[in-house]
Amino acid sequence: MTTLENPLRLVVSREKSRFTVKGLYLITDQSENLVERVSAALNGRVRIVQYRNKEQDDARRWELAWELKQLCAAAGALFIINDDVEMAKELDADGVHLGQDDGEVAAARKLLGPKKIIGVSTHDLEEAIRAEADGADYIGFGAMYPTQSKEVIHLPGPGRLAELQGRLNIPVVAIGGIARDNIASVIDAGADAVAVISAILSAPDPAMAAAELSLLFNRRAPWPRGVVLSVAGSDSGGGAGIQADLKSGALLGSYVATAITALTAQNSKGVSSIHSLPPSFVEHQMEAVLSDFPVDVVKIGMLNSAEVITSVVDKLIEYNMKIIVVDPVMVAKGGASLMDRDAVGVLRSSLLPMTYLLTPNIPEAERLTGTVIRGEEEMAVAARLLHGMGARNVLIKGGHLLEGESVDLLYDGSAFTRYAVPRILSKNTHGTGCTFATAIASYLAQGEPLPEAVRRAKEFITTAIKNARPLGRGHGPVNHFVAARETR
Repeated sequence: MTTLENPLRLVVSREKSRFTVKGLYLITDQSENLVERVSAALNGRVRIVQYRNKEQDDARRWELAWELKQLCAAAGALFIINDDVEMAKELDADGVHLGQDDGEVAAARKLLGPKKIIGVSTHDLEEAIRAEADGADYIGFGAMYPTQSKEVIHLPGPGRLAELQGRLNIPVVAIGGIARDNIASVIDAGADAVAVISAILSAPDPAMAAAELSLLFNRRAPWPRGVVLSVAGSDSGGGAGIQADLKSGALLGSYVATAITALTAQNSKGVSSIHSLPPSFVEHQMEAVLSDFPVDVVKIGMLNSAEVITSVVDKLIEYNMKIIVVDPVMVAKGGASLMDRDAVGVLRSSLLPMTYLLTPNIPEAERLTGTVIRGEEEMAVAARLLHGMGARNVLIKGGHLLEGESVDLLYDGSAFTRYAVPRILSKNTHGTGCTFATAIASYLAQGEPLPEAVRRAKEFITTAIKNARPLGRGHGPVNHFVAARETR
């Protein structure tokens, strides 16, 4: 993580024994390997954990509670006990969360003292106002949506949540059925924090799931919104690579920092020369940025050697970066190879397993998977194969197909989302892959969930191609300026 305060993290201030709770709040389940899964979630920017365990015997409950408390302390996270005030006191937890029938705030305060956090579950405005009057430090409010963790009797939803704005002076934690694709409406309705269970703890990678949800709080950040680090090659013609990434991110409203992996001499007709930078210098650039800027998303483009890929991966691990968008640039528009043979294998083995979103076009997907793609059915097969190699989400871009609509397929490991637009016949498509991937990274950094980030980026790149000007004598660049003006 970076040394600057990250706006995605949950922040608690203790001025006059009051608390400001913002961000991602994790409630535990009773499934196996809880300690390992919570540890991963903390690594993904969860900053408050509520321990709920009503099924196991007392000895095991206390054992798990103690282990989780140590994890939270090491991560700088808050540790809250569900319902059990005595356990909260004995463990010296940071606080307790009470249900409507689990005791009075005054009694908990008397036992725990003024410096501990007390939260109360509420389901309507009347209960919320009463909890604040009773001295609660924050309220839980919900359920927002139906949930499998418990039978839902009260379902106020985001609509009732919005009614709390301006009526309370304590933070509101929204709870109930919240996941990646519905959390945005909850944040927009005014939740200071969101409590989740299965969206993180049932995920294949709890750390990445937590980072993904935390990022959505950026939708409240000031402009420029979100920080993207582009790790890519330089294009002297300005249509692709680092230059396209800077244009796309800035015009869409994000801040883009860079780490250049290679210098290319190129124009609209092709690449005439490539100067690879030493892997150590790529590392130094990444180190300079990641040690100083609160980077939300890393977008990776041209990595032309196995040594550079290894160096990049090492820095991503060192700085605990989770939301990584990889555009596997292999061949330039004019046909020049941009990645050597050994690099492809290292990309598969070391970078794909930590990739949040992989965005290959059809030739790139064919080279990575060894398959032949002639249509959407084969695109889906390739997406599944790439997901099996470790990429959590895969977006296969269908621009190289010659018939029908221009279709991209997003696969998240369980379902496909199809993005289709009328095909635009134009030779001025230089930089489409870089621009599209950076647009997705920018929208993610701004707090859009992945399906919406892809949809908006697809609209942006389509508009950029449609309005491309024929600069140069070969494949002209897309029109970033007009696309940003028409789609933002």
